[in-house]
Amino acid sequence: MTVRLLHIDTSARPGRAGEHPHGSYTRRLSHAFITRWQATRPGDPVVYRDLAVTPPVPVQHAWIPSAFTPEAQRTPAQQATLAESDALVRELREADVLVLGVPMYNFGMPSTLKAWVDGIVRIGLTFGFDPGRPDPYMPLLVERPRRAVLLTSRGGHGFDAGGPLAAVNHADPALRDVLAFIGITDVHTIAVEHEEEGGEVLAASLAAALGAIDALVASTQAFAPAALSTREALAA
Repeated sequence: MTVRLLHIDTSARPGRAGEHPHGSYTRRLSHAFITRWQATRPGDPVVYRDLAVTPPVPVQHAWIPSAFTPEAQRTPAQQATLAESDALVRELREADVLVLGVPMYNFGMPSTLKAWVDGIVRIGLTFGFDPGRPDPYMPLLVERPRRAVLLTSRGGHGFDAGGPLAAVNHADPALRDVLAFIGITDVHTIAVEHEEEGGEVLAASLAAALGAIDALVASTQAFAPAALSTREALAA
């Protein structure tokens, strides 16, 4: 049985650092992860979305009543309004491993990724709400194991937990919170820092990140059998 990967890039830079002028470090990291994965598991399907090339439509007025109308009662117009969001949710639900390239822009995630988040956090699909419970919110992506890999780049340094700038890191911590809200709590982050300084410190940070990717691919492939056995049991 194959492991299903969902690979999402979000950098506004179209190329990969070290290979293209002004290329993206997150694209380099996510490409390295997928390439390393496919070297040992070439048959695993990878669904790819480039949110910089095809950004999701931000939530607009018509989206809100459409999402909160029961599916059986939606008009054709409401179904059309939710079509992109439905596709994003379907891709996420089907994935075993989520690989996200997440550059930090002004302390947060790219706007295109925020639009993706708004499209996949859907009542009745990825989370439930029961006001009669002490905690009314219920994650719905808990029926089987999934893992998320956040591959990020930061112009400065010290943004990890415990670092001097950790309090203003609203990028990967926010994504961790969103993923946990819908039921994905197995989340791993690898970061490249010092991009604004460049030179040896940037080169060392990139080398460390690429080495960490090799180890994370190996551990994620070791995690895969449990995810697959659960998915297989649910499908039986």
